[in-house]
Amino acid sequence: MILTVTLNTALDLTYGVPELVPHASHRVSEMSERPGGKGLNVARVLSALGHETVVTGFAGGSTGTVLRELLAGLPATDAPGPEAPGTTPAPIAPAPVTDALVTVAGNTRRTIAVVDRATGDTTQLNEPGPLVTADEWAALLGRYEELLTGADAVALCGSLPPGIHVGAYAELVRAARAAGVPVLLDTSGEPLRRGIAARPDLIKPNADELAQLTGSREPMRATRDARRRGAHGVIASLGPDGMLAVTPDGIWQAAPPARVLGNPTGAGDSAVAGLLSGLVEGLSWPDRLRRAVALSTATVLSPTAGDFDRAAYEELLPRVGVEEHTPAAR
Repeated sequence: MILTVTLNTALDLTYGVPELVPHASHRVSEMSERPGGKGLNVARVLSALGHETVVTGFAGGSTGTVLRELLAGLPATDAPGPEAPGTTPAPIAPAPVTDALVTVAGNTRRTIAVVDRATGDTTQLNEPGPLVTADEWAALLGRYEELLTGADAVALCGSLPPGIHVGAYAELVRAARAAGVPVLLDTSGEPLRRGIAARPDLIKPNADELAQLTGSREPMRATRDARRRGAHGVIASLGPDGMLAVTPDGIWQAAPPARVLGNPTGAGDSAVAGLLSGLVEGLSWPDRLRRAVALSTATVLSPTAGDFDRAAYEELLPRVGVEEHTPAAR
């Protein structure tokens, strides 16, 4: 089982409009809603890859009720299963996603993505989330420590809701390490800075988050610097240029066969799912990165924010290029 933690869950709303014009009224041509927040997005992709997943974090109020109802409807479709390197994945039934969210008094936030169909650009509006009390945080910690006993890996994802102390992820990283569970941290800003000092097994910053952490925009320098700050491995998302991995076992860069246009919402979460699924399956680093980049690119190509285009994933997987750099990171 893979555990994902989303402290600031969300009800994700996606609106499609023919053209987004400032100061104008718009007729929405397409609309979707789904359970969201980075860890829930990761869980949805893991389910599609055939991995049993448990989600925890906070949910509350009327929005939280809708989120949990939608979560109970997962999984809904057939999905690709684990694949041998360079082959097309065979369809298998998706695995269950188990709701272990902690109820809070406040109302779960909403995120609104407005997709301009004329340009493919997306405008994102994110609410801050509910105010979480000390008692609610204590309840989450207790639930988390129980769930760690059955976990093969854990992902700690996203922003912190109001009321949660900035060192929360560091506390959760330390608990996972004490339980002997590999932990991936995907957050930003001061929570990332504090969390990396607790020595997570992996972090997955994007280029902006990496620059904020290290002060450098040169990918190799910044990624090495982030690893020196405490993470055992750093997987940097480089947008259309793919991913750069600096690990104790070596350094690799993976890239899609060509740049694509589309909605990048959720692409990083799909990459996390690819990395975690590859970890628990015992794949080599090149094969983990190949899967992560193929999933991320297929998410950009999906018409719905946070989904991945299955046909694109299957077509891209054997075509993702992975280059090893030397010497290995130490």
